[in-house]
Amino acid sequence: MLLEIQDLSVTYRTEQGNVKALNDVNLAVGEKENIAVVGESGSGKSTLGISIAKILPANGAYTGGDILLNGKSVLAMNDTQIRSIRGGVVFMVFQDPLNSLNPVKKVGNQIVEALQVKFRREGRRYENASEDIIKTFEDVRIPDPEAILQRYPHELSGGQIQRVILAMGLLLRPKLLIADEPTSAVDVTLQAQIINLLNILKAEYGLSVIFITHDISVAYNVADKIAVMYAGDIVEIGPTEEVIKSPLHPYTQGLVSCIPSGSKSQGLLKTVPGTTPSLLHPPSGCRYHPRCPYAMDICKTTDPELIQIKNSSVACWLYPKQK
Repeated sequence: MLLEIQDLSVTYRTEQGNVKALNDVNLAVGEKENIAVVGESGSGKSTLGISIAKILPANGAYTGGDILLNGKSVLAMNDTQIRSIRGGVVFMVFQDPLNSLNPVKKVGNQIVEALQVKFRREGRRYENASEDIIKTFEDVRIPDPEAILQRYPHELSGGQIQRVILAMGLLLRPKLLIADEPTSAVDVTLQAQIINLLNILKAEYGLSVIFITHDISVAYNVADKIAVMYAGDIVEIGPTEEVIKSPLHPYTQGLVSCIPSGSKSQGLLKTVPGTTPSLLHPPSGCRYHPRCPYAMDICKTTDPELIQIKNSSVACWLYPKQK
């Protein structure tokens, strides 16, 4: 197994108190497997991504569990060891890719510097990699790559920057690509292009991908599996077709019901009733119970565990195996 997340808990210290952003999360990602992590804002999706790369902010702390990458504990690694896996083994594409580039350096210089670091880590002599860079730019469908390499980040469009970051990641040959909301800040046309591009790259480069998104309809188009997060918990995980067509958890059912049908006769878009709870003072028991139409007394007192139902897993007291 490439990645194993075991009972992972992450807490942020704030002036108002401690926020438990991840609550005993378990997730596994195999070689060449692609998983979408779906949920509303504040569900813990992005925290999960930066936790894997071990780039929590200063007020964040791992408070339980472990992250195993190729069987080795990421949390036990020192700074030198963790730097050796960033980029080379795990590469993260952030929601705003412009923040990943130095605004005062040309794109080409930044990519060459990243490659030099990779070569030094591997103890290899750096050689001119211009041919590889041009080929990879062509792979991510960047027209006129020679011109793009000579530009500064502010001279590129949002779509071009997104592709440059993907090209940089591919040049570093990571085993795991973490994409945090890469389609949220672009228009529908560019969103479709990025989704199509990711699907092509997965096939050509054999990457494992964790695709973080709030849009379950986008997840349907990019992932083999979908993990649904709510208020720091994974409440359902399973094959994409099953999660979309036969959702088990009431929250997943709500998300799926919000997917637009494309028909004007449907009227206003549906939403999941209620709001995401504050993680400063989360509800007792199942964190979804204040919004759940099927909530029972046990839901209010006891947090359900993930159990297997056919090919999926769900954390919900509606299913007899919980009892």
